[in-house]
Amino acid sequence: MSIQAQQRRITAPEIRARKGKEPIVSLTAYHAHTAALADDLVEILLVGDSLGMVMHGMESTIPVTMEMMILQTKAVVRGSQRALITVDMPFGSYEASPAVAFDSCARMLKETGAGAVKLEGGVRMAETVRFLTERGVPVMGHIGLTPQSVLTLGGFRAQGREEKEWAAIEADARAVSEAGAFSIVVEGVAEPLAARITELVDAPTIGIGASAACDGQILVMEDMLGLNERVPKFVKKYGDLRTHIRGAIEAYADEVRERSFPSADYVYAMRKAAE
Repeated sequence: MSIQAQQRRITAPEIRARKGKEPIVSLTAYHAHTAALADDLVEILLVGDSLGMVMHGMESTIPVTMEMMILQTKAVVRGSQRALITVDMPFGSYEASPAVAFDSCARMLKETGAGAVKLEGGVRMAETVRFLTERGVPVMGHIGLTPQSVLTLGGFRAQGREEKEWAAIEADARAVSEAGAFSIVVEGVAEPLAARITELVDAPTIGIGASAACDGQILVMEDMLGLNERVPKFVKKYGDLRTHIRGAIEAYADEVRERSFPSADYVYAMRKAAE
């Protein structure tokens, strides 16, 4: 009896080896069905803590919990076979110390089956990134606009617009790369700086609102599909699902109110006729 070979997942070392080569395609995912749709088209599916805002209507990512991240990551893992599943560690789960971070990350990877974690922060998190990578936890870094720091940043504002800010952001990128991160998300950073960082560090850079000079890009799937009413200015909408979904619901509601919706027998007969 032949047994179909199981699809092998992309690994963190394979992503790091893509530096300067073919661009890395990444998207967020929070559900099994969207993960399945994107799986063979992307290298990385990120279960972002942006789910707090996208799925739950929160004002920021700060209230997101470990339990929320674990639940949605399990769904994405079940819905995919090929992409590297990377998961955001939520605010408060890793900042206290490298040891606390390891305990949280170990729980996340064990309970979800994800292949990597993502931590926000540069120089201040380098020791933790090194501690984790030395103990077998693949880490994606995140510098520039770091949403978990929105309270101290004063809002979701682009970083590095003035050259006097560049040195600190460059230092963040170097520190995370040298600590062993397999890639670095560069968010909301002025294009010249993002391009410079990409040249400076060994880890691939994955831009979001940064520069086409990065080694790849990531977007929130619901933003690029046109599901969210309000999206960042840098997001190109590749679809208009909000309008399509709204139209479908309106059509359904009209049929129910007019009692013109088809019976189950009719739907079944139509499906059989189409086979």
